[in-house]
Amino acid sequence: MARPNILIIMVDQLNGTLFPDGPVEWLHAPHLKALAARSARFKNNYTSSPLCAPARASFMAGQLPSRTQVYDNAAEYVSSIPTYAHHLRRAGYYTALSGKMHFVGPDQMHGFEERLTTDIYPADFGWTPDYRKPGERIDWWYHNMGSVTGAGVAEISNQMEYDDEVAFLANQKLYHLSRENDDLDRRPWALTVSFSHPHDPYVARRKFWDLYEDCAHLLPETGMLDEHDPHSARILKSCDYASFAITGEHVRRARQGYFANISYIDEKVGELIDTLTRTRMLDNTFILFCSDHGDMLGERGLWFKMNFFEGSARVPLMISGPGISPALHQAPVSNLDVTPTLCDLAGISMGEIAPWTDGESLKPVIDGGVRTSPVLMEYAAEASFAPLVGIREGKWKYIHCDLDPDQLFDLEADPKELTNLAGDAAYADILEGFRARRKAKWDMAAFDAAVRESQARRWVVYEALRNGAYYPWDHQPLQRASERYMRNHMNLDNLEESKRYPRGE
Repeated sequence: MARPNILIIMVDQLNGTLFPDGPVEWLHAPHLKALAARSARFKNNYTSSPLCAPARASFMAGQLPSRTQVYDNAAEYVSSIPTYAHHLRRAGYYTALSGKMHFVGPDQMHGFEERLTTDIYPADFGWTPDYRKPGERIDWWYHNMGSVTGAGVAEISNQMEYDDEVAFLANQKLYHLSRENDDLDRRPWALTVSFSHPHDPYVARRKFWDLYEDCAHLLPETGMLDEHDPHSARILKSCDYASFAITGEHVRRARQGYFANISYIDEKVGELIDTLTRTRMLDNTFILFCSDHGDMLGERGLWFKMNFFEGSARVPLMISGPGISPALHQAPVSNLDVTPTLCDLAGISMGEIAPWTDGESLKPVIDGGVRTSPVLMEYAAEASFAPLVGIREGKWKYIHCDLDPDQLFDLEADPKELTNLAGDAAYADILEGFRARRKAKWDMAAFDAAVRESQARRWVVYEALRNGAYYPWDHQPLQRASERYMRNHMNLDNLEESKRYPRGE
């Protein structure tokens, strides 16, 4: 049998608490539930950073933002960092991306041989935060609560148009790849299909919206708190919460739209798996389903991401394919582990760059072993005035920012993270242990200085490049129309036979 193919399905802002063992029972997600039934499922999987661009750069490289220097949604992803696309392509895989990966900078490929779509977000430095102006709201691109108050039904939106295209072109590519499927000398393929849903705005098509009309989960379990930790207070200010009168009906409609868009994504996942099945590629394909970060969905009064609480930082991860036994794995793991895992499954060594890789392969866990390393997280983007770091180890979560009191949570006893144990003398030894690990891993002053330098440099470059002639970095997909369908330099008989799969049936 030819080397296995790899299909990576990435979604945006999918809350991992809704995937305790595949999708929760009340979600209308039959295709994701079927995928979960034959997958290794990681209940406690975490993002490296709860924001799109830094999370995705880390996901692709297996490196924390402090290594990639992708600190926020406008930080350049430099070409010298190997991604899973580089590793797989180097080993002979055809690598392609349909959809979002939020690359910033002139390199819009990062190891992918082909991109089927442009990105949905800008590739320049315009979304750069500025630590020199703490508390500044950059109105034209910062999140605000309009996503919540504007929730509702629509049959088309900016994001739907994008994701419909992502799915169509991904399925078209799978059909193309299937034509080579019976050739034992073919290159194996690794296709990444990356959707922008269920990311806000919380706007959904009627057929999905109506699935949740009588849903019992349209209000958060923990509403607005009387008192917030300093970082949560900064998030509320950055989202301009005080300018909106958020009602219970707003919250219900926003959550209904979010759940509806999970069902929208489920339909897209079903289409991809159906195409794999009908083209006889499913049995020889690893499928990895994941998200970049989560969404608080009104828990604690917070929305979107930008923090290390479970709704924002915990994300789904499911892996199926040849030799993978379906099972639920409880130990904390990370999206940083995806690149080492993909390489391990494909038989590729990452030894050359292992000293600079923060993730580790999950294949030993899938094969019955135990992962004991702590999970590390970083955040240094909008709503922060200085970098935050987090550690998840066992049942504990520790959060630190030089500007704020430490936070320590026992997630077994307190899954909603409502009781900060950092000030409780009974947990002083545990807190000191985490502080020691944090100091050994991070020089917080140096981290802060690096972020400030990066921001200041990018502001100069961005403002310069917006003066005079402007050449955008956004990816422009090539269609090569003269090589598609039937053209006069092609033999029609040969063409029709070569484009048919299966052949002769």
